Amino acid sequence: MSNIYWRGIHSDASFDERQDWHMRQKRPVYFCGLDLGQAQDYSALAIVERSGDAKSNYQFLCNHLHRWELRTSYLTIVSDAVKIMQDAQLQSSYQRPMLLVDATGCGAPVIDLFKRTKHRSYLEPVLITGGSEVTKSSGVWRVPKRNLVSTVQILLQSKRLRIAGKLPEASTLTQELQNFRAKISDNGHDSYGAGSDWRVGNNDDLVLALAMALWGATEVAVSTIHRGFRLI
Repeated sequence: MSNIYWRGIHSDASFDERQDWHMRQKRPVYFCGLDLGQAQDYSALAIVERSGDAKSNYQFLCNHLHRWELRTSYLTIVSDAVKIMQDAQLQSSYQRPMLLVDATGCGAPVIDLFKRTKHRSYLEPVLITGGSEVTKSSGVWRVPKRNLVSTVQILLQSKRLRIAGKLPEASTLTQELQNFRAKISDNGHDSYGAGSDWRVGNNDDLVLALAMALWGATEVAVSTIHRGFRLI
C-alpha cells in the first residue's frame, strides 16, 4: 500500500517534514511593541518584520503602525491588539509573533487583560527604567531606556531598519524620531524623550512602540522547543 494510515492520520509520501521546517524558518518573524498611553498620551502599536539570519545580520521592516485616539479604553486597546496578533500573516512563521507590552505605570492591569485572552503570541511585559542593566523578574523585563533608544539608533545608522512609507502613521513616526533626543545629565543619569523631558512635550508613543519591538527582535531569544516563555 502506498498510503499508510496510523491512528486516523493519513501520511503523505510527498511531505518532507525537515524540508518544511527549513522552509518555514526562511519566513519572516514578527515582533510587536505596544506602548500604553495615559489620559494625555496616545497608545500605539508597531509591528516589525525580521528577515534573514543572524550570521548575515537580520534585516528589519516596520510594516504596521497603529495609534489609538486619546482616552481609548484599555479594554478596546487589548481587543484590537488581539485581533491584530491573530492575523494569518503574523501566525505563518515557524515562530509565533512576540508581543512586548509596556508595563510601566498603568501597564500591569493591561498585562492581566492580555493573559485572559486567547491570542497565540509570546507575551513579554516590559518595564521601562532609568537603570543600567536589563533584568527579568516574575515574568517582567526591566529594560533601561538607553537600551531601547540605542537599539533604534544602531539599526537606523546601519541601514538595517526600514519603515514602510505607505503607512498612514509613517510621517508621524519619522517626525517623532527626529524630535526624540537622548542626553546625559550632569549627574550621569539618562534622560530620554521627545522635547525636554521623558514622556513630556511632543508625543513619542510610536517611537517607544517601535523601540520595544526592535529590542525584542534583537535581544529576546525564544525557544520553540523548550518553551522558555509563556505561550498564550
